[in-house]
Amino acid sequence: MTSRTEAGENELLYRADNGIGILTLNRPHRRNALTFAMYEQIKQICGRAGTDDDPDKLRVIIFKGAGDAAFAAGTDISQFKNFSGEDDAIAYEQMIEAVLHEIEYCEVPTIAALNGFVTGGGAAIAASCSLRIGSRSIKVGVPIAKTLGNCLAIANLKRFIALIGEARTAHILLTAQLIDAENAKLAGFITELLEDQTQVESRAMELAQSITQSAPLTIKATLTGIRRLRESTPLPDDHDLIKMCFGSNDFKEGITAFFEKRPAEWIGK
Repeated sequence: MTSRTEAGENELLYRADNGIGILTLNRPHRRNALTFAMYEQIKQICGRAGTDDDPDKLRVIIFKGAGDAAFAAGTDISQFKNFSGEDDAIAYEQMIEAVLHEIEYCEVPTIAALNGFVTGGGAAIAASCSLRIGSRSIKVGVPIAKTLGNCLAIANLKRFIALIGEARTAHILLTAQLIDAENAKLAGFITELLEDQTQVESRAMELAQSITQSAPLTIKATLTGIRRLRESTPLPDDHDLIKMCFGSNDFKEGITAFFEKRPAEWIGK
């Protein structure tokens, strides 16, 4: 077994045993909200998994969140405090997309073991995984219309629409509502619904062990075929939308309101 800390102050934990990597988002005091350093380490782990450079010879990776409140509640909003203009927004979305791309194009299957809040960037990470299972406590959504006033990149819109459909994606984004476990299962966001976090993590390990015992070329062909289908429709440019939202006064107001623990006062500019 190997065990390494992959981000500062144990914020992201990684260990591997018998071809199974377990990646734990470890900021339970902040509902496992992700820092930029955590995103970077996720990208590195997924980028090397299953390659000739992988010291752990991984066959599968499990993603989970520490504590019982959340898988991940998105990007830590303090990471946005130093944004000074539209270019920062484009760089941020490109960084996020690079991370999600590495999860989707990881050489080995990835399993999201979900519990509690699965929101914002946490929902995007889950959506990028090969498999998603969850407990009855999960609440899934992207409530940015009520929090920061930013927007999803088109690549993330495509991910959510592929999983839960255009109508459901529009509903959760326009209403800023979170869907519960039963609706997440009905919508197809998760494929298995279990009672609690303990059962979810146990089931994730069962699935991971099963995958390590499966025909590797079949696993590779399945992942590759899915990726080729995903690539068959090119994405339109969305820089104008990102600049409009992240560069707005409303976005600055959203950040300020979050830290002042009050509702934002939107002006549409």
